[in-house]
Amino acid sequence: MSYAQQFYLSSVLIVACVDVMAAWGLDLQFGWSGINSFGYIVFVATGAYTAAILSLGPAASGLAFQHYVGGAKLPFPLPIIGGTVVAGVLAVPIGAVTLRRLRGDYEAIVMLILSLIATGAATAETGFVNGPTGLSLIPQPLSTSLLSSLSPLDYQWTYLGWSAFLTVGVYLLVRRLRKAPFGRNLLAVRDNPDAAEAAGRNVFGLRMQAFVIGAMIAGLSGAVLVEFVNAWAPASWLYPETFALLAGIIVGGRGNLGGVMLGTILVPVLFLEATRYLPQFGRVGLVDSLAWVVVGLLTIAVIWWRPQGLVPERRRRFRSKAADKFVSRESAEPLLQPGEDPRSAASGRRTGTN
Repeated sequence: MSYAQQFYLSSVLIVACVDVMAAWGLDLQFGWSGINSFGYIVFVATGAYTAAILSLGPAASGLAFQHYVGGAKLPFPLPIIGGTVVAGVLAVPIGAVTLRRLRGDYEAIVMLILSLIATGAATAETGFVNGPTGLSLIPQPLSTSLLSSLSPLDYQWTYLGWSAFLTVGVYLLVRRLRKAPFGRNLLAVRDNPDAAEAAGRNVFGLRMQAFVIGAMIAGLSGAVLVEFVNAWAPASWLYPETFALLAGIIVGGRGNLGGVMLGTILVPVLFLEATRYLPQFGRVGLVDSLAWVVVGLLTIAVIWWRPQGLVPERRRRFRSKAADKFVSRESAEPLLQPGEDPRSAASGRRTGTN
């Protein structure tokens, strides 16, 4: 494999790790909790912008063409941790406004509006995150020490290892949450929130926790991505990016970690990447626009013919030990002896005389 092919392959694999992490976070909100988080890309962008600002240094000492609020030059991995935390903090007021009273279509509309407002604010205010130009020349993690001893290709494979390590960590976290009572309560809230609330579950609290954790995973994925691509602008986080992740979740199968990973690799990674090799025809950008049309049609087709996705969600069934003992006792003891009166048999079982 040539140098260029290895460089391209490692780049695609890093992006795949980032997208899979982001999809698992969105599935925690949408697939587990039923939250129509159509503004999910905002939390990815929050993690990216935060990590960039914490890596570039103070704005006063930065480059003249970049203007942003605050800034610090923190060592690795603090910028990535900062992006994860800030995304979770931002999710608290958004969740408090949207999750307490809104459901279904209204929740989706509000989330989408918040995404459009955030993109517009970042674009219009040049002193916040450098406006439509965005931030660039973001230093790579440990570039000073590693690039002096490694080639650019070796450094990229090293970054892939770091991204894969974080992806495995997110998988273990989400898998742990899924098997815990927290995950089972989320599924109950998703399937029937009224019944879950009647059973004593705090529906708003559970949805809020899932929303914040999912946002933190989104911030982590954005921070890892921006440290790799070294630039971030409003054009990088438009609302179609959220729908690309949603398409991967729907195609793969929501509520299933393996299915979500499969759908994410198929749709946002392989499918959209493959369109780069199509011959260009028509006006400039026509092929890219048609790619999004095909993604939409694919999503509609899966919803229509296979709504459970390629890998359906596995339903866990629980049976109490008391029920098992009752069934085994009833199967071992005959209900009635030959010629026995039913009323006397029932009375004897109640008093323990039989």
